Formats: sequence, structure tokens, C-alpha cells
Amino acid sequence: MSEKTYLVAGLGNVGAEYANTRHNVGFMILDAWAQTSNIVFSTERYGDVATIRDKGREFVLLKPSTYMNLSGNAVRYWMNRLDIPLCNLMVICDDINLPFGTLRMRKSGSDGGHNGLKNICELLETKDYARTRCGVGHAFTQGGQIDFVLGDFDDEQKAQLQGICEKTIKGIRTWAFAGIEKAMTELNRKTEVSQ
Repeated sequence: MSEKTYLVAGLGNVGAEYANTRHNVGFMILDAWAQTSNIVFSTERYGDVATIRDKGREFVLLKPSTYMNLSGNAVRYWMNRLDIPLCNLMVICDDINLPFGTLRMRKSGSDGGHNGLKNICELLETKDYARTRCGVGHAFTQGGQIDFVLGDFDDEQKAQLQGICEKTIKGIRTWAFAGIEKAMTELNRKTEVSQ
């Protein structure tokens, strides 16, 4: 594969019951990108895959079918299959430690308690891959984390999701075309999103 090929993995859980949950924001962003690019996903090994060609770059969008906690199986398989260098991997996931609508792109880092990132770190045997965390807030009481991330966004938040998806897609394109430093500067600015 070319050095201009990028694997963008949006994390989530397969199944209709999970489709609109906070944990599936990675899937939502890739779905929005595919829709605006007029492409469709095809079901392949370990996930649904779509390819976007954009000004000499190729973005392979991956929605793992392994469930969140085993996301690393899909990411490792597709990196190997397409011969994607680690520097061309971007993972998108939800983050309960960030306020709703806040976006944080990083070059590397810990899993931050996110089981999808944890499994990717384990299977790739490194924390040195880029990731974009999408804040979903933390409006839950002690012990309520699982129900919260597997719950739906409220109506006010749903109305803002399209803008969040667009901003994330723009940031990932900047990462590929201009480098991660510029992308982080753009994406990690404080966003005015109501709680």
C-alpha cells in the first residue's frame, strides 16, 4: 500500500440496539463521512469497510464488528492486510472524561480507561498511535457508567452530532494532508457546545 493510505477506525458495537448510543460515536462519524462522500460500507472480515479517495490520499474507514472490547483484532488485521504504517492509523472513540462535544486528538497516550483503546494497545503492543476522543460527558452516578455509555444521546445532543461529525472529519483530513500538529491545533480548540 501507498504511504498515502490511511486506516481510520471508528469504534463502536454492532447491532441495532447499540446504533445511537454514546459508545458508538466512532461509528456515527464514519457513517457521516461515508454519506457525504456518497460511498457505502461493505461487510468484510472483522468489520464494515469503505474507501474514500481524496486528493491523492486514500482513507480506509473501518467499523469493527468485534465489539468494543475486542477492537484491536479488527485494527491489527486491517493494518496488516493493507500494510498500513502505524503513523497512518487514526482511532476515533467516545470519552466520558470530556464534556459533550469536546474533541481531543493525540499522537499517542494511555487508554484512559477505554476498553477499545486498551485492546488496541495490547494487540498492537504500543500506545503510539493517533486517536481522536469525542467527549460524551459524564452525567451518571457512581456505578452507572455502562448504562450511560450504552444509552442514547438526548435530543439536544442529537441535534449537535452532525456538526461534531463534520468537525472531526475535517480534523482527520487535516491530519492526513498537513500533519498531526496542525490537526491537533485546529481540533483541540475549546468548542462552544451546550451541556
